[in-house]
Amino acid sequence: MAQNTLPIQEAHSSGFEDVHNNARKPKDDQNPSKLYRLAWDTDLTAFNFGAPIPPSVVRYADPVTLSTLYKAFLSVLGCIANFSTTYSGGSYTSGASAMAEEWNVSRVAILVGVTIYTIGFAITPMALAPLSELYGRRPIFTATGMAFVLFSLCCSLTRLYAGMLVARLLVGVASSTFAVVVVGVVADVYEDDSARTKSLTFFTAGALFGNGFGPLISGYIVQRLGWRWLFYVSTIFLAVMVATFILFWRETRSVVLLSRKARALNQWLDEIDGKDGNGPNKSSSSNISKEEKEISPKRHTRFTTQADEERGSLSEMIALSLARPFRLLFTEPVVFFFSLWAAFSWSIMYALLIVVPYTFQTVYGFDLETSSAVFAAMCVGSVLATVLSLHHDAIAAKWFPRRLLESKSPETRLYFAGVEGALLPIGLFWYGWSAQIGTHWIVPTLALSCATMAMFSIYLAVFSYLSAAYRQYAASANAAQSFARNMLGGAFPLFSEAMFRRLGFGGACSLLGGVGILLTFVPWALIFYGPQIRARSKFAFAD
Repeated sequence: MAQNTLPIQEAHSSGFEDVHNNARKPKDDQNPSKLYRLAWDTDLTAFNFGAPIPPSVVRYADPVTLSTLYKAFLSVLGCIANFSTTYSGGSYTSGASAMAEEWNVSRVAILVGVTIYTIGFAITPMALAPLSELYGRRPIFTATGMAFVLFSLCCSLTRLYAGMLVARLLVGVASSTFAVVVVGVVADVYEDDSARTKSLTFFTAGALFGNGFGPLISGYIVQRLGWRWLFYVSTIFLAVMVATFILFWRETRSVVLLSRKARALNQWLDEIDGKDGNGPNKSSSSNISKEEKEISPKRHTRFTTQADEERGSLSEMIALSLARPFRLLFTEPVVFFFSLWAAFSWSIMYALLIVVPYTFQTVYGFDLETSSAVFAAMCVGSVLATVLSLHHDAIAAKWFPRRLLESKSPETRLYFAGVEGALLPIGLFWYGWSAQIGTHWIVPTLALSCATMAMFSIYLAVFSYLSAAYRQYAASANAAQSFARNMLGGAFPLFSEAMFRRLGFGGACSLLGGVGILLTFVPWALIFYGPQIRARSKFAFAD
């Protein structure tokens, strides 16, 4: 702050330093400025600016005051955006054999396109998150959304295998924003914890439903229209979605909006000061007396925000955004084991993209189109999990002790996940040992729904618990688990088919189910010992 600037006074509706009381000025400065810290509850009418506050200032409002209907619209749009990312990742696998034949490479080489997609998806949010803090959600959504459309189109037009890999990497980079920043939008507009959880439930539903719906319809597209139409259809859908974003999505980042309001207010004060002959555009015919100039509250009154004062440089923010998630991942046991739990769940989801068609084509003789229809079970599982999740509060009120219901501990978010997460190893054992010629195809299909319900619960619990337990470091904690989840998940398609061919369906699923059983203890460890673990942490919130 300049030497002639009075100390910042935070301007709240409850009161501020009386601007009519003249502070002592330095002898060498006849025009001191008073800088106030603007907040959403600042009562600007109390400053008596002498003119109506213009619409350019009034139009900025706290995002939590948005209408319930518009918040619901944002939640639905965020759900669709998250759906688009997993749809893009899952639909690619159905065209693997056709692409391998056209380019004369192996299926595994084609499936590298899944891995490289998840690499871009895992790394990019760590760099983009600081940009959304500085410039807001909307510019990031708009830029990456248009890139998402463009690079999806490139996938359909490329004539080279290498070109496909480059395009898939860029699709992963562009699409990552939709899955990660949308979580920030939910935090922007909802203050109530219950409403925020419900919105995150639909966000999770979009991810799991998209992962089933992508391969569900892509098998039909590949068999009837060819693999390039996978990306034509995706491009058309994405273009409509991004256009909707551009037309109807408002900025929701609170600190960005408040900063814009402060700039608009300062610009307006510059203009009216100039008109009165006391600003940079001094009027030559001003009749305002010296005494009036000294007591006028609008003169040299300017506004800033706490975020603007505390914000570091962009390079510092990006460096911190890249470093802190890894620090949390490798020094915080909670983040590490939750990331491992989520990563294993995500790996099973990606493995099923390869294993399900292989199972039903080799065991039951299905063709590509029919075997892809089996993924409807994952869609059904995600819908059932969504309905169940929305009724968690009612179930808890009926069956849980009152002391648990009244607790504000982050561990209360894990009770249902501890039970529902066990459905993952159950579903794996069920699938592996029922996928046999003598067993009806509906039996392993139902196992997919069971496993999907578990993945839903794990995905939601990890986001919810880390956000509650790490609070101001929640973005970094979730970035860490998102990185681990996508990196490990993207590797599984490369060896899943070979593993099932070597070990058999029962053996491979038993191996994975055994790992799943071990990881099922992660939420229960925190349910019993979470407060003590958080108390020893340098980053987690302690009760």
